[in-house]
Amino acid sequence: MAIGLGQGRVSEIIRGNRTVTALDLFERIADGLDMPDDARMLLGLAPQHPAGLDHLSASGRAEILAVYPSQSTARAEIERRAGIATKIEVLAVRGLGIIGMNDSLLRSRLQLQSVAVRVLLLDPDGEAAHRRAAEIGETYGSFSAGIRLSIERLADLAGDGGNIEAHVYDILPTWRVIGLDATLFISAFGESHEGHTSPMYKLTGSPHGALHRGFHRFTDELRRTARRVV
Repeated sequence: MAIGLGQGRVSEIIRGNRTVTALDLFERIADGLDMPDDARMLLGLAPQHPAGLDHLSASGRAEILAVYPSQSTARAEIERRAGIATKIEVLAVRGLGIIGMNDSLLRSRLQLQSVAVRVLLLDPDGEAAHRRAAEIGETYGSFSAGIRLSIERLADLAGDGGNIEAHVYDILPTWRVIGLDATLFISAFGESHEGHTSPMYKLTGSPHGALHRGFHRFTDELRRTARRVV
């Protein structure tokens, strides 16, 4: 009943008279029996939870709703969530792929007065901007110009009636956060890659989880100490 197979077929598989070859059947078996990730991987299936979290109970993992290989694979879900969100919060470096360009991920939602938008970007005049530019092999001039472009775009949208505020921070960036109401999409910056190319985690609040609360606390404190530019 758990995996949606008749008893006769299950018995044939157990006795070795029938071989399972279809991926969807392997997934039904793994999901129906609630197999742990190490067992799923023995069947050739992807783990359901990120490495390092399998020791937590289901309630402890409840805040991690999904893991995506990159932002591009999460784009459809982000756009769906953004379409109904009344509050958008962004922590980024330049923010070009999220807000700065006409076809950016959230651009169409930023100019609506009904949507409250708060953005944190790296300070283009700060010491951390020089460090980050060097990390990824860009000149400081071109790197900082991208940040300034996003700030100008946000200022234009705010001037057109958008409910927007933007701040700049001056610490070496680590986390990239897209907050859509209570749902967070989190990725990380590395020494040689940008946030949109790293794995992305979809989080929601949970009584037993600390990540969602922790990221909110981090972004709130970063905003408190940042400089408002829009």
